[in-house]
Amino acid sequence: MEFAQDAQPVPAPDEVLVKVEAFAPNRGETFLLEAPKPGLLPGKDVAGLVVQAAADGSGPPAGTRVVGHPPMGGWAEYATVPTHSIAVLPDEVTAVQAAALPLAGITALRLLRAAGAVTGRRLLLTGASGGVGHYLTEIAAAAGAEVTAVTATAERGARLRELGAVAIVHDVGAAEGPFDVVLESTGGGAPAAALARLVPGGTLIWFGQAGRTPATVDFFDLLAGPENAVIRHFHYAGAPYGPDLATLVRLVAGGRLHPEIGRRADWSRTAEILIDLRERRIRGKAVLTIGAPR
Repeated sequence: MEFAQDAQPVPAPDEVLVKVEAFAPNRGETFLLEAPKPGLLPGKDVAGLVVQAAADGSGPPAGTRVVGHPPMGGWAEYATVPTHSIAVLPDEVTAVQAAALPLAGITALRLLRAAGAVTGRRLLLTGASGGVGHYLTEIAAAAGAEVTAVTATAERGARLRELGAVAIVHDVGAAEGPFDVVLESTGGGAPAAALARLVPGGTLIWFGQAGRTPATVDFFDLLAGPENAVIRHFHYAGAPYGPDLATLVRLVAGGRLHPEIGRRADWSRTAEILIDLRERRIRGKAVLTIGAPR
């Protein structure tokens, strides 16, 4: 990876220009760098200051602190963000906290909506030590769910317990079910093992493949497991993102959601952070800063 100089982006009429103070790369974005498509400009999680308001009059004025979820181009000093995908930041929320919110936080919110009412229900969450897992655990536990989190080490699991998980296991096979809902993001043999731990009519929502190993599920194994299990595919994407960002910001400002920032560094260390993200050496989120973020 090399730094490069590019022209300052020009916002569309319904976009603001943000002077980026902090951005958060996501592990999935590191995979895009393996065979980058022409024109690839990564970066979907940013926080900073609006320096040019949208020409169409939508969105906040210049001088407003915001968090945004642009489609691309966030790993830079300036980024353009559609006004439907930003939220204003109160003084209680720092740029570093805010930058950790968009992709992981929106995914967590929308996953729980897909799961339906979770109060009093038992949830099994795989791949729980990443950004999505921390948000899911805290929000679901606060809503009254009993969350069992699957994570690789006891150290990673300790924070999830603080956020409300009732049990931590290091392998899906060790999870004591049955569970009403499984939220699965690792792939390989985990989906099959998790399916076997569902209640009859339970739901497995598959939202990732962090292990990069295709999932294998034997139909005949399903016949011996819970009856009428439901398997759903989930992808978080779909603008507008502004309302969900505003919800996340409100929860953080109120002390009800705590971004887990496992690494904070100056943006000059971007390459190093990307490697550590890819190798899963960072718990929660990594945030890169530009200048002195507020």
